[in-house]
Amino acid sequence: MSSIEDNDEELGGSELGTKEFWQSSYSNEISNYKSHGDVGEVWFDEDSQFRVITWMIKNDIKPESKIIDLGCGNGMMLIELAREGFTHLTGVDYSELAIELSQNIAKDQEIAVDYKVADLLDAECCVSLGLFDIVHDKGTYDAVSLHPDDPKSKREMYMSNVYNMLQDDGLFIITSCNWTETELCKAFVDKFVRHSVIPAPSFKFGGKVGSVVTSIVFKKLNG
Repeated sequence: MSSIEDNDEELGGSELGTKEFWQSSYSNEISNYKSHGDVGEVWFDEDSQFRVITWMIKNDIKPESKIIDLGCGNGMMLIELAREGFTHLTGVDYSELAIELSQNIAKDQEIAVDYKVADLLDAECCVSLGLFDIVHDKGTYDAVSLHPDDPKSKREMYMSNVYNMLQDDGLFIITSCNWTETELCKAFVDKFVRHSVIPAPSFKFGGKVGSVVTSIVFKKLNG
């Protein structure tokens, strides 16, 4: 797990932060889905989406809540939410091919989810999506952080747009494999306050205990 907890350095640029990488990846996954029915790879920690869904159910998130999944990829997070009875689901991704794949999977499984192409760094585009009770992100903030061109400003734009997409009493649920709880809370301090942490499997190395991923629920700061 990468970490910049004690300094102000960035993670460093990577192809994982570029649209070209994800377009190429989803082009292959569409081909595999059409050929073999394979819904595709999960970027990291597939179990995290079930931990998030379990947390939502245990914390009485209403089935009619408006939920958006940022960087939805193949859309399986939303499909699982639909199977649990959630009814107002939107998935967005800046990769047109990811949206094509997610739409095909949802159609074949006869599940109603609204999938849209959207650039989460475009303020007007984000405003046009409307307001949501729950904004979910698994790995998208990580990808923004890995952009090879000025990731810091892009992270700031992302955070501002997420803030503006949330209802005043909304929750932002984020899972990261690159940032620790301390780092995320520090980065979001001007717009969000930590509501709770969703436990993830931990490991011990060199006498220190850590987690492979971090999942945090934030509340929107108002006023």
